[in-house]
Amino acid sequence: MTRIHFVGGEKGGVGKSVLARILAQYHIDREKPFCAFDGDLSHGDLIRYYDEYTEAVDIRTFESADRIAEEAAESGRDVIVDLPAQASFNLDRWMAESGVVEFSKDIGMVLTLWHVMDDGTDSIRLLERTLSTYNAGPDYVLVRNHGRGSDFSLFDASEVKVEAEAVGARIMDLPSLHAESMRKIDRIGASLWAAANNKDKSIGPTLGLLERQRVKVWLKKAYAELDRVLHLPESSSPPD
Repeated sequence: MTRIHFVGGEKGGVGKSVLARILAQYHIDREKPFCAFDGDLSHGDLIRYYDEYTEAVDIRTFESADRIAEEAAESGRDVIVDLPAQASFNLDRWMAESGVVEFSKDIGMVLTLWHVMDDGTDSIRLLERTLSTYNAGPDYVLVRNHGRGSDFSLFDASEVKVEAEAVGARIMDLPSLHAESMRKIDRIGASLWAAANNKDKSIGPTLGLLERQRVKVWLKKAYAELDRVLHLPESSSPPD
């Protein structure tokens, strides 16, 4: 079943682009056809690291945003959308005035809102706003990003978590990657596959042996979580 993955969370710095990159690499490693749209028009990570699969999208204009739904409906491929911070006003307006939730249901397409969170109160408040806007319309995955927080007890005890689960939301734990390894991946401009596997310095900068191993372990954990929340059989590891 075709799925549109809207990777958001509204707040900047919670790891939306990291999750979008993991989703892109996951589709590649699982050999699932997909395309991607990067909504960050100033310094989009998805278009930087996965440019052959990705095009820019301007969520502020209906004509540009329409490409997201049209691509999924016409190609039958999954679509990954890396939303910029503070995108909700424009996204909500496009979704409401274009009837995107109803359209997706009519053609049998799954619309998944990925709400990426740190462990602060803003992420909880913004989730509450999203739920009040869309209610039970789309599919929800709530992502506790352990790279952006270590104590999610406030969210776990919140009423909004209960409300989200009541409309079928699933909760994913995104493991943390050693901070220096992630910084190095970004400095050398590597895809996650290249970060985990490239040993050949003649084709580009590489991570160290144990750094590559840490990336493989991190991806294995992340893929297991994606398999779980997307209802797919768990695989032991991403392919080498």
